[in-house]
Amino acid sequence: MDTTGLTGVARHAEALFTPFRIAGLSLENRLVMAPMTRCFSPGGVPGADVAAYYRRRAEGGVGLIITEGTWIPHAGASNDENVPRFYGEDALAGWKKVVDAVHAAGGRIMPQLWHVGLQIKPVIEGIYDAKGMVEPRHVGPSGIVGGIGTPLAPMAPPMTKVQIDEVREAYVSAAVSAFQLGFDGVELHAAHGYVIDQFLWEATNRRTDDYGGSFANRSRFAAGIVAGIRRATAPDFPILFRISQWKAQDYTARLAQNPQELEAVISPLVEAGVDLFDCSTRRFGEPEFAGSDLNLAGWVKKLSGVPVMTVGSVGLDREMLDTLFGETAAPASIDQALAMLERHDVDLIGVGRGLISNPDWAHKVRKGQFDRLSPYVPALLETLE
Repeated sequence: MDTTGLTGVARHAEALFTPFRIAGLSLENRLVMAPMTRCFSPGGVPGADVAAYYRRRAEGGVGLIITEGTWIPHAGASNDENVPRFYGEDALAGWKKVVDAVHAAGGRIMPQLWHVGLQIKPVIEGIYDAKGMVEPRHVGPSGIVGGIGTPLAPMAPPMTKVQIDEVREAYVSAAVSAFQLGFDGVELHAAHGYVIDQFLWEATNRRTDDYGGSFANRSRFAAGIVAGIRRATAPDFPILFRISQWKAQDYTARLAQNPQELEAVISPLVEAGVDLFDCSTRRFGEPEFAGSDLNLAGWVKKLSGVPVMTVGSVGLDREMLDTLFGETAAPASIDQALAMLERHDVDLIGVGRGLISNPDWAHKVRKGQFDRLSPYVPALLETLE
C-alpha cells in the first residue's frame, strides 16, 4: 500500500483512542462502526453469523457498534425480507445473542431503528433492480417521494394522524425492546429519505397541519419519537439520531440551505432528548456551508451543543457510490478526521466499509500499521466475514 499522506498519523492517533461518554454510556475510544445494511438475516432473523460478524469488530477494538438498520414493528417499515427486524420472539432472540456476543468481547452496541416510509430502492444495474418498490401498505407524510428522477405525484395517501401515532409508537416499542435486551442505546435512522426524514424534508412533506409547514412542525414527528423513547426507557439511555442532507433518491438534496435552517431543524430534537447526532455525508471532509471549513457534523455541534459523529468515506479514497459500481477503495489518510477530533469540531468518527475489509481496523491504526490495511472491494458485500 502507498502510505503517502499517512506517515505521521500514528504520532497523534491517540485523539481517536481517548474515552468518551454519551449520556450514561462510557466508550473506550472515539471510533464507531457505522451502520451498514448487509441483508444476511433470512426472514428478518439475525443468526449466529450476524453475531460473529459484530463480535469480530468488537474484538477488533471499535468503541461502539451501530448495527445495520433494523425494521421497527410496523407493516410498512420493511422493503427487504433479508434485513433484520427488531420485533418478534425469533428476531429478538437472535438480537439477544448478538448483544451478548459483543458484550462478551468487551464491546458496546446499539441497534439502528428503521422505517423506509415511501422510499424506493434505487435502480442500479447489476446491484438493485425494480423489485421491492413501494407497496400500498407503505406510508409517508404526504404520499410523495420527491427528489431527482422520482415521482412527484402522490404514490399513497398522506398519513393520517392515527397512522402517525402508530409509527411513532412502533419506534418506541422497538427502543424498549433494545433497552430490555441490554443494548447500550439506540439510533434512529432519520436520514437518506426514509420516513422520519420524509417529515423533515420540505420536498416530501407538504402537509398543512401540525406536522407540516414550518421547520418546527416538520420536526414534530421526530421529536415525538425521541421524547417517547426517553419516557419509556431511562433518563440516561443514549438516543442517537442520524441526519443527512442527501437522500438516496437525490444526492443533491438539501434539508437545510444555511446554518439558520439547520438550527431550526435540530433544536426541537435536542429539546426532546437526542444525546448525539450521527451526521451522514458522502465525503466527510467537505465543508457544509460557504465561509466555513466545518462539515455537517461540525455545524450541528456548533449550533446544538450536542455531541456529534462524522461519517462518510473516512479512511478510504472512494465514496460509497463508486464502490457500488465496482471500484476498489484504497486506504487513505485519516489526518483530516483526527484534526477534527483535536479541534473538538466532532466527538466520534464513524468508519463503515473500512471495517468490512478490516475487522481489526482500530488495532492496526492504533499501532500505525497503515501498510497492513486491506482495500475495500465490492465483492466483500457477498459475504459476512
